[in-house]
Amino acid sequence: MAMVAAYIDGFNLYYGMKSTYHRKYMWLDVVQLVRQLRPDDQVVVVRYFTAIVKNEPAAAANQTTYLDALNAHNGALVDAHVGRFKIKTIGRCKVCRQDFQCTCPKTYQSYEEKETDVALGVAMVEDAALGVGDTSLLISADSDLMPAIRSVQKITPGRGIYVALPPSNQPRFRSIPGAGVFHIRETALRAAQLPPTVSHPSGRTLSRPTKWR
Repeated sequence: MAMVAAYIDGFNLYYGMKSTYHRKYMWLDVVQLVRQLRPDDQVVVVRYFTAIVKNEPAAAANQTTYLDALNAHNGALVDAHVGRFKIKTIGRCKVCRQDFQCTCPKTYQSYEEKETDVALGVAMVEDAALGVGDTSLLISADSDLMPAIRSVQKITPGRGIYVALPPSNQPRFRSIPGAGVFHIRETALRAAQLPPTVSHPSGRTLSRPTKWR
C-alpha cells in the first residue's frame, strides 16, 4: 500500500470541471477524490491550492464556504493554501483596438492568479525531500508544473509520481517519463461529493451553494 501526498491545482481543476460539467461537481470532497483515484493507497495529506476571486462577493463567499466545509469534513488531511489575485491590465482596448494607453476613455482590467502554482511546486519538492508519504499525486493539466515533477524525480528517484488530468479541453501532458498520467473520470467526481450540509466545529452549518447544485 502506497502512502499518497496529493497536490491539487484548484483553479485548473475548477475550470476543467466547469467546462465539461458546469457546476455539477463543484462541492467536491478532494480527499475522497484522491481515494477514488488511488483506491488501494492511503492518503497522507491533500494540499489544495487556490485563490479567492476579486470583485465577486457571492462567488468569494461560495469559495470561503467550500474551503471551510473541506476543512471541517476532513480535518488535518486537508491543507488549503490560499494565494491571491493581481490586477492585470488588458493589452488592447476593446473599443478602439489601440494599446491600453490610448485616448479612448473605456478601460479594461482582469485578474491574474498569483503564487499558487509556485507554492504547489515548492510543496511537492519539499514533501519529497522530507519524506511525506512515498507517492506524489498531482491533479492539474498545467505543464508549468513539469519542473517540480522533474525535481521530485531527481531528489527521490524511487518515489511514485502520478498526474491526474482534470476533465476539459485543456492542453494535456502526453506523457511524463517515470510518471503515470491518467484522466479524471466523471464517476470519480460523482462519488467524491461532500454531504449537502457540513457541520463546522464552531456550530455553523455549511451548505452547498445553490449555484453548485
